[in-house]
Amino acid sequence: MAEKFALPDDITALFKDGQTLMCGGFANHGVPNRLIDCVIASGARHLTLISNDSGDADLTIGRLIHHGLVDKLIASHIGRNTETVALVAAGKIELELVPQGSLAERMRCGGSGLGGVLTKTGIGTLVEEGKRRIEINGEVWLLEVPLQADIGLVRARTADPLGNLTYRGTMRNFNPLVAKASRLTLVEADMLVDVDELGVDAVVTPGVYVDKILTLPGATL
Repeated sequence: MAEKFALPDDITALFKDGQTLMCGGFANHGVPNRLIDCVIASGARHLTLISNDSGDADLTIGRLIHHGLVDKLIASHIGRNTETVALVAAGKIELELVPQGSLAERMRCGGSGLGGVLTKTGIGTLVEEGKRRIEINGEVWLLEVPLQADIGLVRARTADPLGNLTYRGTMRNFNPLVAKASRLTLVEADMLVDVDELGVDAVVTPGVYVDKILTLPGATL
């Protein structure tokens, strides 16, 4: 029952140079901060980071930028993190800006085995550059291709030993999408509960999508 629980050292050992990481969270809310600690402790560099934003310069997900671990960022906005803006302007980080709805849909496609999503968002703007136009019934659409990651970092409200997850508030914006779109899904939860404490209707992310749940030394499983 406890095979999905993992201590910080075990989680830290999973991160390697050059990986693509996908991280949940929304404007510093619902961000898996303890998992980010593990990424930093691993020393892994030259990472590609997929997230809604890059947080603040010295907070939450912005710490990965601050420590120089990220070579490429795929996000919907970076304006609140002046350090990220400066690094992009200096050519030290490659940036792919994706409209927020399109970013969410690309993650959903990546986790659902779909080939992409058609949207009008971005037509006639810089977002369109390098993307395929498809005409259907006389209308032009942009093809947004799926996003997947080597490792997904997820923050949940509760997790049971099987990896079933619930969320609270804006935790639910991107974390469930990250859980599905990642080849290896790591979770930190505010609360660990017994397997019979979550009702079936309360589960948002089924345990089949979860590989490891971070626990602290001395925690009772």
